[in-house]
Amino acid sequence: MSKKQKEEEINLYHFDNGQEQEETIDDIMKRKKAKEREKRIEQRKKQDFDDEFDFDTETVIGMTNKNKIKQEEQKRKEFTKQQRKRNRAIRRIKRIVKIVILLGIIIGGIVFATCSPIFNIQTIEVLNNNRVSSETVISLSGINTNENIFRFISTKAVSSIKQNAYIEDVKIKRVIPNKVQIEVTERTPEFSIPVLGEFAYINTQGYILEITQNELNLPIIYGIQTKEENITPGSRLEEDDLISLETVLKIESAFKESELYDRVTNIDISNKNDYSIYMQEEKKTIHLGDASNLSNKMLYVIAILENEKDIEGDIFVNGDLNNDFKAYFREKV
Repeated sequence: MSKKQKEEEINLYHFDNGQEQEETIDDIMKRKKAKEREKRIEQRKKQDFDDEFDFDTETVIGMTNKNKIKQEEQKRKEFTKQQRKRNRAIRRIKRIVKIVILLGIIIGGIVFATCSPIFNIQTIEVLNNNRVSSETVISLSGINTNENIFRFISTKAVSSIKQNAYIEDVKIKRVIPNKVQIEVTERTPEFSIPVLGEFAYINTQGYILEITQNELNLPIIYGIQTKEENITPGSRLEEDDLISLETVLKIESAFKESELYDRVTNIDISNKNDYSIYMQEEKKTIHLGDASNLSNKMLYVIAILENEKDIEGDIFVNGDLNNDFKAYFREKV
């Protein structure tokens, strides 16, 4: 080996203690590799530290953003809540204003309607009255012409008109601007009852309509149990008589079907087991018994009336015609 090569191969390594050491090329390469490895390790550590730092930073930033979003969402909800409250308050105020305006209009309308002569009554019309005169109905109502159409109380007028026993129902209608219609439903007298030399007219519901000396062409009912002092216009028969009246109505229906009802003069209900019908034109009294089997009984009555025409007497159909009893006629001696 030449001297030059030897100088290249040998290097001097100076230590801190001032000593010198000769190194070979291999030693130098190993030392360089060791330094490079240490450098790489340092770089890796630094990279890991930077990555960890970046992750923590992102985490912190992410949490911060979430908190901001949450806070903004909370603020938005609070704003929306406040906005809704304001809207409700505005709507409430608008409703109150509308109600106040409406009340003002109504009050103004009422004042105008009750004060304006346009609405003074000019005509009072009574409808469907036959027995009670229009003058009587108007007088009972208390409604007067030239009175404001809105000032009278309908319920009070109706109650007053119903004081007349013939009036069953009343409807009062205001026809704007100045007309009143009073529609009445009248009770119709169906029978009469003798009371102290006079006659009391009653309808099918047992209401006493009128007491008068004038006798209408109505069947007279004898045997009423209601006390005479209780028979007054507008009152009603007592319970026992009302039960008997139901039977009388069944008898009435049977006679109408047989076309004999117009000949009935009076009906005696004093014996609940033997209702009797007097026919003045035929000069006969019919003993019906109770109200059972009326259709069959009427067939026998019609036949006997035909066979015993113009003969005064009594017809008996007051037994059980479905068994051994047979209808018969007994001439008056």
